Amino acid sequence: MNNSKRWILLGGIVALLIALPAIWLTIFYKEVVDTIAVMHEPIEREVSEKRIEQVIFQELDPFSVLLLGVDEREGDQGRSDTIVVMTVNPTVQSTKIVSIPRDTQAELIGHNKKDKINHAYAFGGTAMAVTSIETLLGIPIDYVATINMEGFESIIDAVGGISVTNEFDFQVDDFVFPEGTIQLDGSSALTYVQMRYEDPRGDFGRQDRQKQIIEGVLRKGASLSGLMNYKNVFHALGRNIRTNMTFDEMVDVQKNYRSALSKVERLHFQNGNGQMIDGIWYYVMDKDELLGITDELKRHLEM
Repeated sequence: MNNSKRWILLGGIVALLIALPAIWLTIFYKEVVDTIAVMHEPIEREVSEKRIEQVIFQELDPFSVLLLGVDEREGDQGRSDTIVVMTVNPTVQSTKIVSIPRDTQAELIGHNKKDKINHAYAFGGTAMAVTSIETLLGIPIDYVATINMEGFESIIDAVGGISVTNEFDFQVDDFVFPEGTIQLDGSSALTYVQMRYEDPRGDFGRQDRQKQIIEGVLRKGASLSGLMNYKNVFHALGRNIRTNMTFDEMVDVQKNYRSALSKVERLHFQNGNGQMIDGIWYYVMDKDELLGITDELKRHLEM
C-alpha cells in the first residue's frame, strides 16, 4: 500500500477518534462508550520513561501520538508498514506530524539488534514499537493508535460511501473517475487517493484528495444517513482500531485541543539514503536531519 493510502488512513484515524465521538456522544452515548471500550488497549506502562510526569489534558500539556498502520496477516502479528508520529501543543495551537520510513535502520529495544523499524511491531507488538521509536526520536510517546490498513475502507463503506468533487477526469486500473461530483465506496476512495502520475499538481493534488476523503467521512458520519447507519460505523471502528487513549481522554482532547489539531505542519525525512547492509536494504537516516527533527519535536513538546 503506497504512501497516499497510508496518509489518508492515518489522517482518518485522527479525525474519527477526535470528531465522531463528539458528534455522536449525546445521541448514542452507550454505543460510543461501548465502542471505545472495545478499541481501548492499554500498553504495559503508566508513563513513558522519557517523561517525569504523566500528561494532564486539563492543564493543556503538549502530548504525542504514534499512529501505526498495521498489515495484519492470518497467523502472523503483521508489520507496521506505516509509522507516523504526531506532537500536539495547545499553547501554540499547532500539530506537527512526521512519517518514519518503514525500512529505517534502528535499534529495536528488547530485540537487542538493529533492524528495520517496522519489524519492531512484528517482534514485540505495540510495546516494542513504542519504545523503539522513542529511542530513535528521543521523545516520549504518550499515546498510540493502530489500525488495520484495510480497515478505513470498511469505515467508508459503513457510512454508505461518500461524495467528492473531482477536478479532472482520470482512470486507475478499472476505476474511472469523471470530472465533477462523484460517489465513492471504500475501494474506489482508496484508489482515488492513490493516483499520482496523472495529477499535474503532484503531491499537492494528492493531499487535496486526502482532505476530501476525510471531510467526506466526517460529513457523512454526521449526517442523518450516517447516524441511521451508526451501528455499522461503530462496528467498523471497533473491529479495526486499537488505542491506549481512554474515552475520557478523547473527550478532553476534543474539548481542549481542537484548535491545535486544525493547524498541521508536516515534517519530512528526505536526506537519508538506501544502503545494502549484510545483504538487506535499509533506509539510513541522515544524522543531522534526524537531530534537527528530534530537536523540533522536543521544543514542540516543551521538553
